[in-house]
Amino acid sequence: MELLTPGTGLLFWQAVVFIALFLFLAKFAWKPILSSLKEREESIQQALASAEKAKNEMARLQSDNEKLLREAREERDRIIREARDASNKLIDQAQSEAKKSADRMLEDAKAVIQTEKQAALRDVKAQVAMFSIEIAEKLIRKNLSSDKAQKDLVEEFIKETKLN
Repeated sequence: MELLTPGTGLLFWQAVVFIALFLFLAKFAWKPILSSLKEREESIQQALASAEKAKNEMARLQSDNEKLLREAREERDRIIREARDASNKLIDQAQSEAKKSADRMLEDAKAVIQTEKQAALRDVKAQVAMFSIEIAEKLIRKNLSSDKAQKDLVEEFIKETKLN
C-alpha cells in the first residue's frame, strides 16, 4: 500500500513548491495576465460600442438617403409637371396665334377677292358701256328704215364683236 500513498516528505515539498510557484505567479504573471484580459475586454467593449455607433450611423444615413431620394422624386415630378404645363401653354399659345393668323389671312384674302371683284365689275360695266356707246353710234350713223336692215345690222355687230 505504500505505493499508493505518497510520503509525508513528498507532500511537504510539493506543498512548498506549489505555494512558491503560486506566489511567484501571483507576483509576476497573475497581474499581467489579468491586465491583458482586462485590456482585451475593454477593446472588445470598445469594438462593440463602435459597431453599435456605426450601425446607428448607417441607419441614420439610410433614413437620410431615403429622405433625399423621396425629395428628389418629388422634385422630378414637380419639374415634369411644370414642363408639361409649360408645353401645354406653348401649344395653346401657338394654336391661338395660328388661328389668329389664319383668320387674318382669310380676312385679307376676302378683302382682296372683294376688291378684285369690284374691279372686275367696274371693268365689265365699262366694257358694257363702251359696247353700248359703239352700238348706239353705229345705229345713229346708219339710218335704219326697215326691220330687215336692223336685223342685218345686229348680226353684223355680233360678228364684229368678239366676246371675251
